[in-house]
Amino acid sequence: MREIEKLEAGLEYNFFDEEVAARKERAAVLCEKFNAIPSNDFEKQEATIKELFGSTGKHVYVQSRFNCDCGKNIHVGEDFVSNYNVTILDIAPVNIGDYVMIGPNTMITTVGHPISPKGRRQHLGKCKPVNIGNDVWIGGNVVILPGVTIGNNVVIGASAVVTKDVPDNCVMAGVPAKKIKDIENDL
Repeated sequence: MREIEKLEAGLEYNFFDEEVAARKERAAVLCEKFNAIPSNDFEKQEATIKELFGSTGKHVYVQSRFNCDCGKNIHVGEDFVSNYNVTILDIAPVNIGDYVMIGPNTMITTVGHPISPKGRRQHLGKCKPVNIGNDVWIGGNVVILPGVTIGNNVVIGASAVVTKDVPDNCVMAGVPAKKIKDIENDL
């Protein structure tokens, strides 16, 4: 199998492979373009994000410095809001529902690397998708790890590290994130 095929199959792949690296290069160029747009030029920002992402709802608001690995693997719903300095390492798909807000300095990652030094020296990566439901508020400085699914109507407290799936209608916080309480879905 080619390295890109391994990546897409969820197997270990070499992240220095030409085809794999080409995805990252495209994203880096578009992120650079987006981050250079004046902060009051909302139309140009939105157009560039829509060019970068795989799909979006009608209204998408992203603050700069935004960075990602692929871009085309990011799918966001209606009224997506991302604050300053958000990074989405979308080697695998990142699916984000409607009415989601992401706080500053947050990282969503779909990629990990081997624990063994031999695997790391071989430049191996392995990815798993991240899925985030509707009406989710992710606080500042949050880290969401590969393979996590976050349900609907969820609040992730600031600086939490989300290592496992999150059910609907709750607040999660801490390192690793744990359920703090249930919340009402008042829609």
